[in-house]
This record gives sequence, structure tokens and C-alpha cells, in this order.
Amino acid sequence: MAQNISALLIFLGALFMFIAALGVARMPDLFTRMHSSTKSATLGVGLIMLGAAFHFGEIGMTMRVIAIIVFVLLTAPVAAHMLGRAAYFAGVPLWEGTLSDALRGHYDRRTHRLISDEKVEENLPEGDVAV
Repeated sequence: MAQNISALLIFLGALFMFIAALGVARMPDLFTRMHSSTKSATLGVGLIMLGAAFHFGEIGMTMRVIAIIVFVLLTAPVAAHMLGRAAYFAGVPLWEGTLSDALRGHYDRRTHRLISDEKVEENLPEGDVAV
């Protein structure tokens, strides 16, 4: 029974990893690529690790698997957020099909701080409106 559960979890993890790879290859810009790779790959790694825990069935291995899953859950989204933030502030263009840009006009490049809503209108280029 544990072997079947292990095989199913590893297969599902590999499927999510494949979906993440497709997302990286097919998405139109950096930000959507990072989103697809972070979400799917994190779930894929977690499922593969759970499959390994079921396969070995030892408490020591299960504790290591739990530590790995927690580490990946804590680090992958934070790393993607920091990379996305750095790319956004460096001026990496958004995909032309992007519907909204919530940070536009809210970031002061001189002080590297977010600006309150009251000051947004005065920092936007001529003719632009804050969303």
C-alpha cells in the first residue's frame, strides 16, 4: 500500500514539476514565468518528498522530508518575490497583456520607499492616472 501511495505522490510531483517547466518555457514575461515556476515547482518538490517519505517509511527519513518541505515552502516564494521586486524596480518590462500594475506610481526611486496614495498623483508622468 505504501509503495502505491509513494508512486502516486512521486508521479504527481513530477507532473507539477513538468507543468512548472512548461510555464517557464511558455509564459510571456519574467513575472509570469516566476509565478508559474514558483507555485508548481514548490508543490512538485513537496509531493516528491512526501513520496520519498512513504517509500522509506522511517521516522528519521520522514523528519528530514518534513524539514526539506518546510525549507522549500519558506524560501522559494520569498526568493521569487525578491527577484521579482528587483526586476520590477530595475525596469524589466511587463507583458503588454498585463491588466494592472499595482506598484506604478507608488515607488520613489530616490528613497526606495513606497509612497502613500495621496502623493501618487503628483509622481505619475503627465497624463497618467493611478489605478
